[in-house]
Amino acid sequence: MAAHTRSPVHRASLSREVTAPRAARRALERWFGPCLETSDLDLVKLLTSELVANAVVHGTGEITMLARLDADRVNVEVMDQGKGFEHDRRYRGFDDVGGRGLKIVDAEAERWGIRRGASHVWFDVERSGA
Repeated sequence: MAAHTRSPVHRASLSREVTAPRAARRALERWFGPCLETSDLDLVKLLTSELVANAVVHGTGEITMLARLDADRVNVEVMDQGKGFEHDRRYRGFDDVGGRGLKIVDAEAERWGIRRGASHVWFDVERSGA
């Protein structure tokens, strides 16, 4: 069995502004654009945008994005300096805008999770043909 080597971790500090998701997408494009199928890159950028937007709206302090590209998957982590997630049930109307970011991540990522006790969310997307 061949040893599985991991690629370097890319890191970006994002400002707590509405432009943060766009900055995250641009960083992913720079890092992985030449290496990923367009559909894979588009999905990674969408899911990252959702997590970064959540950090801007609900988090505190600096937002950090980590991303790694392996032979078979892309892993992205988004964290801020908040104390973690509140498990409040929210009721939304059909026409309400927002509040569905983690549902999109859940539907489209192969795996995702939350690190307990921190505002730290991650996901994996398998590469096409992997």
